[in-house]
Amino acid sequence: MQLYNKLSAKERAVMLEEAGTERLTLSFYQYAHIGNPQLFRDHLFLTWNAMEVLGRIYVAHEGINAQLSVPAPRFEEFKIHLDQIEFLKDIRLNIAIEQDLKSFLKLKVKVRDKIVADGLNDETFDVTKKGQHLNAEGFNEMLSDPNTVCVDMRNHYESEIGHFKGAVTPDVDTFRDSLPIIEEDLEDLKEDKNLLMYCTGGIRCEKASAYFKHKGFKNVYQLEGGIIEYTRQVKENKLENKFVGKNFVFDERRGERITDDVVANCHQCGAACDTHVNCANEACHLLFIQCDSCKEKMETCCSDSCKEIIQLPYEEQKNLRKGAHNSNKIFKKGRSEVLKFKNH
Repeated sequence: MQLYNKLSAKERAVMLEEAGTERLTLSFYQYAHIGNPQLFRDHLFLTWNAMEVLGRIYVAHEGINAQLSVPAPRFEEFKIHLDQIEFLKDIRLNIAIEQDLKSFLKLKVKVRDKIVADGLNDETFDVTKKGQHLNAEGFNEMLSDPNTVCVDMRNHYESEIGHFKGAVTPDVDTFRDSLPIIEEDLEDLKEDKNLLMYCTGGIRCEKASAYFKHKGFKNVYQLEGGIIEYTRQVKENKLENKFVGKNFVFDERRGERITDDVVANCHQCGAACDTHVNCANEACHLLFIQCDSCKEKMETCCSDSCKEIIQLPYEEQKNLRKGAHNSNKIFKKGRSEVLKFKNH
């Protein structure tokens, strides 16, 4: 019984190209009380692996968070399987705006303590007691209300390339960092203001809405389905689009173009740019924004030292990576002293 992925990303990429089957990139989440996450995880892997589903899925006692690539011909089969799971029946699926055959190259289903790390150890906090959901039309109306404070619940490197007009964009590295900061900044607004939140697909602001209600905020709202569903509804219903720029996504695409506005800058030269890349030096792998000119000049590297390293023979590069600790660069995406313009 195979319970884990056995193919490398390169092997899978070749298989996808040869197969030529159209694929759908989608995401969904659900907060629920799962008694045995490991058993549920194994069931999902066995079923989805047989369907040739790829993606990154987290399962915990508090629910499931899934970002997937499904072969288009097997989408109905996939949906039928979801509907057979009681708490996932008729779940809303966020279909990606831009499709890519290689958005995911492996199937990874992992058991985690939580599907969204929040740093909380409060047994009285119930994540299912969420705020009020708003569709795109309702979100636009509330965003226009002068009594509303709109907060982006994503991290700095996400909001940097795109956000809603007038939104507060906390300069944070993780979701857990944002909760106490926002609570403190908005402490005096608990009773009177509308607290309106959004994120990529809804999972973070749903937990945040429950948290802020738990902390005494009276009027708590969230964008249902996040930016992904908002964009779909705006197009379908011909609504005003109040989001500008790109929506950062956590797959090989790294971003979906929502509007033609470029609101960010290259971290190396300062030119208008909103394209994220990972440093070509595998021992670094820093995520940062790089324009085409710098990409050519720097060979997709964040610094001259990384550029020198990628010229070395592969085995020598491999030896340099042994014992290296890159957690600072991995978790502080877009933050590094070598990014000249970013630190200017």
